[in-house]
Amino acid sequence: MGQITRHDFDEYIIPMFSPAPFIPVKGEGSMVWDQTGKSYIDFAGGIAVNALGHAHPAVKAALIEQADKLWHIGNGYTNEPVLALAKKLVDATFADKVFFCNSGAEANEAALKLARKYAHDAFGADKNEIVAFQNAFHGRTLFTVSAGGQPKYSKDFAPLPGGIHHVAYNDLAAAKAIISDKTCAVIVEPIQGEGGVIPADPQLLQGLRDLCDQFNAVLIFDEVQTGVGRTGSLYSYMQYGVVPDVLSTAKALGGGFPIGAILTTDKFAKALSVGSHGTTYGGNPLASAVADKVLSIINTPEVLSGVQERHQWFVDGLTAINQQYDVFSDIRGAGLLLGCQLTAAYAGQAKAITNAAAEEGVLALIAGPDVIRFAPSLIISEADVQEGLTRFARALVRVIKR
Repeated sequence: MGQITRHDFDEYIIPMFSPAPFIPVKGEGSMVWDQTGKSYIDFAGGIAVNALGHAHPAVKAALIEQADKLWHIGNGYTNEPVLALAKKLVDATFADKVFFCNSGAEANEAALKLARKYAHDAFGADKNEIVAFQNAFHGRTLFTVSAGGQPKYSKDFAPLPGGIHHVAYNDLAAAKAIISDKTCAVIVEPIQGEGGVIPADPQLLQGLRDLCDQFNAVLIFDEVQTGVGRTGSLYSYMQYGVVPDVLSTAKALGGGFPIGAILTTDKFAKALSVGSHGTTYGGNPLASAVADKVLSIINTPEVLSGVQERHQWFVDGLTAINQQYDVFSDIRGAGLLLGCQLTAAYAGQAKAITNAAAEEGVLALIAGPDVIRFAPSLIISEADVQEGLTRFARALVRVIKR
């Protein structure tokens, strides 16, 4: 094959993505380079995945070391890396048991299946309803896209799995009105990511905990995006002081290597007995070894406190930019999951702004048409933050001039 170009994407890839016109080929720390050698500062982090940046030396070493030993063996056998990783997650969280898979969608699929199975076994087949939230995002499988509260992602795939009810996020009264003895699960993001980087009110999560206790429903926290240090604690539930029954995690867990998991207690874990659920690649030695190293680096006081410090660098820098250009009505989020709400004058311009940012050499995300989202490396340097924000400000000027 000759020179690979962006045209090859249009030629060979099913067109469900619309990638940038340039092709990144190398990353190191918080820098990425494309085919032409142009550099970009990465404020996107592979959508909150590259929590230690690109090609972190210790993570790379763990990958290479395991690559020399055992890659895949299947779930007729266990392996040393997966057991070490499971213990590390259990020791660090509320959980007693872990199930490993390959993505956030798979983790949420497993969480929802666990909840239905637990309710079925403990209370009978009628207890099967799931309460979820409008504008939520839980993945792209048919079950998780149905639980997600964004009809634009699910309506064309009907008929959808039934028994799922959506209520407004941060509206505890609406949740209270619909949760009943028929509810088997409530699934909620502590911060809605794709939905606009909207943090939950503490009283929402505490209220859901109380309602799930009252009605014997499984409380599922989707921490696919907020987990593994992203908000400044290992998992966001720790900052809220509300403990779920099941927690889904993925994205940053592998630092760029695909892995997902659900964490739960013994009470609920027993619902998924031998043969009730499964995965071919889940918990493979390669992914587990990488995730174990990522977790051991991130779950340290210096990295977690560093997330809060970096949060302030971003908020201060973005506030200064906004004082100059007045494009944001709100700068919100926690740790290094940040959302900048565009003012009415710039409504719908989020993609245009991130496109301009890429032209200026900085990678950023959107969270809907009106929110710019940042999810950089948890260990990004102050110099990279400052330079990235300088480039981002130049991009804003370009969009404003249009």
